[in-house]
Amino acid sequence: MNATIAAVTYRGMIGSRRIWLLVALPLIMVGLALLLRLTNQADEQLAVILMQRFAVGALLPLMGLIVGTGVIAREIEDGVIIYMLSKPIPRPVVAYTKLLVAVSLMIVFAAIPTFLAGYLMVGAESGVATGFFLGTAAGGIAYAAVFLLISVLTRYAVTIGVIYALIWEGLVGGIVPGARQFSIQQWTQSIADSVSSSPFFKADVPLGFAAVALIVVTLGAAIWSGQRLRSLSITGDD
Repeated sequence: MNATIAAVTYRGMIGSRRIWLLVALPLIMVGLALLLRLTNQADEQLAVILMQRFAVGALLPLMGLIVGTGVIAREIEDGVIIYMLSKPIPRPVVAYTKLLVAVSLMIVFAAIPTFLAGYLMVGAESGVATGFFLGTAAGGIAYAAVFLLISVLTRYAVTIGVIYALIWEGLVGGIVPGARQFSIQQWTQSIADSVSSSPFFKADVPLGFAAVALIVVTLGAAIWSGQRLRSLSITGDD
């Protein structure tokens, strides 16, 4: 990890308009959980539904898209990345640093708010809050790596990312039984289910497959991103 690149990336994310989405989306979820708690409507079944549909189904892929593309896509588009790559820093280090920044943002703005929302609704009951915290943390890391890879592969990262998140993860991966084996959302739920004992929640993908898949996808996307930056021309032409 390179501290200078990390600091520049953090400043770029915090100082851009993306920060409003990073703050607003989790606040909506936590606010909804608090409202349900205050109106005595919060129960374990409703908490599981909120975690599955909002935290994992909506918040996680959207945050992954915002963060994963945000840490590098604009720099590639503006040509700023060429300045970074001209420095005596191994190019894979640039990619790995960007990924670590993205991962830290996913933990802060996705995983932790998910835990807070779950805990506000049912406390430590059945491990729902803890399970979905660990699940969204693992899934968030994978999403960050995948969207970072998309950003270094194409200038249309946001468009492709939206299509991937909405069609594959949201539609195909959530409806087609066979496709669920290859969905980050489903792997996320498998991690959560391994911790939670809630009778209202059962993952569709075995934990062993989900854990291995998350590791393979994350490491594969990270390594590929580093290698892709190695081949990026210093003139800015791919």
